[in-house]
Amino acid sequence: AVESAKGKYAHMLFNKLFEDYSNALRPVEDTDKVLNVTLQITLSQIKDMDERNQILSAYLWIRQSWYDAYLRWDKDKYDGLDSIRIPSSLVWRPDIVLYNKADDDFSEPVNTNVVLRYDGKITWDAPAITKSSCVVDVSYFPFDSQQCNLTFGSWTYNGNQVDIINSLDSGDLSDFIEDVEWEIHGMPAVKNVITYGCCSEPYPDVTFTLILKRKSSFYIFNLLLPCILISFLAPLGFYLPADSGEKVSLGVTVLLALTVFQLMVAEIMPPSENVPLIGKYYIATMTMITASTALTIIIMNLHHCGSEAKPVPQWAKVVILDYMSKIFFVYDVGENCTSPKREKEEECRLDGDNGCQRKHKEVRSPLSNRNDDCNLKDKLNGNWNKSCGVHGENVRETVNCCSCYKMLIKNIEYIANCVRDHKANRAKGIEWKKVAKVMDRFFMWIFFIMVFFMSVLIIGKAA
Repeated sequence: AVESAKGKYAHMLFNKLFEDYSNALRPVEDTDKVLNVTLQITLSQIKDMDERNQILSAYLWIRQSWYDAYLRWDKDKYDGLDSIRIPSSLVWRPDIVLYNKADDDFSEPVNTNVVLRYDGKITWDAPAITKSSCVVDVSYFPFDSQQCNLTFGSWTYNGNQVDIINSLDSGDLSDFIEDVEWEIHGMPAVKNVITYGCCSEPYPDVTFTLILKRKSSFYIFNLLLPCILISFLAPLGFYLPADSGEKVSLGVTVLLALTVFQLMVAEIMPPSENVPLIGKYYIATMTMITASTALTIIIMNLHHCGSEAKPVPQWAKVVILDYMSKIFFVYDVGENCTSPKREKEEECRLDGDNGCQRKHKEVRSPLSNRNDDCNLKDKLNGNWNKSCGVHGENVRETVNCCSCYKMLIKNIEYIANCVRDHKANRAKGIEWKKVAKVMDRFFMWIFFIMVFFMSVLIIGKAA
């Protein structure tokens, strides 16, 4: 019975209030009086952050409250009824809109009910999905922070007619649903009074600044770590043997892999002058890999220097072959710490100097005894001549034998010169191969250090 009585009084009140009411005019008794509208914004959810188009989509609860001078009543006359809820389209509403709206839909606000109190206070809570323009700075992507403004103000009423008052010093974040990509670090509110060029009257507005911090774990595991792992493969191209034929192929493959990741980042980021941090890392790594591939080609040319090449310069022998080869533990081509040559040297050290000299004498080339053989042949020729001198009929045979010996010695000298030239050319080629191997080791460590410091630098930005 009590509820039916209140419903009866509510109908009576509604008919009484809206009998001569018009929602087209500002509800003030004095037209020179300012109508104060209290504004409060509650952020419920961040739906999307489109960095490429610089648009922030958010789900907001917008609460507006004001006093209507023509919608008051004495609650005692209506059985203590102090408030009613009516459609918002029946009462006057302030035309407060989002100034930096970036949506094509210019539809009216949601026609939710308003709460009308006996003293004329109207409270209107309306949900809204807003798309606002946001200046995105991607210089430190994916470790960046963004500040997006939401500016609310009256579209037609100036500050002398409708004034906007902040309900709180910041937006309400108590009902915020945690986002998977962004962290909210605050939503301060600031009131501004601006005089536009078109009009002399001031226009107040309230700007809510949404401070966002990106959660970078997704981008670290999907964009950054693969690039770091791939970039560490670039210096290993210098460790590959030059005869394998895969040194240049490895550099080109790594360069193409980084190009794919660079295109993925370019699709996300806006086409601005600010290059993101991860983009700078990609560019620096690609430049380094390009340089390493070019150096690999140069070193391969040094490795394949043949007998036609010039000898290794003296400064290169001193700096590269004597000092740098010891620093980077580079041995002769085909030689390592367990090579047979080193085993023989160890045996020589164990046997002593006499044993080494004896083995060297045994393996000494017959060409080194060429002078002794010639003396022996001279002695034989002399003895033969002496023995032939007794018998005159053998003189002609002796002359023929001497000419045969001379031809044989001449041929032996020719063969010895060829062997000597071949050994010299081979030694020259071995020196160039060792120079190329030392340079490979040198650039390998240089590029490893560069990749390490670049990776530490970009990971340090996440701290």
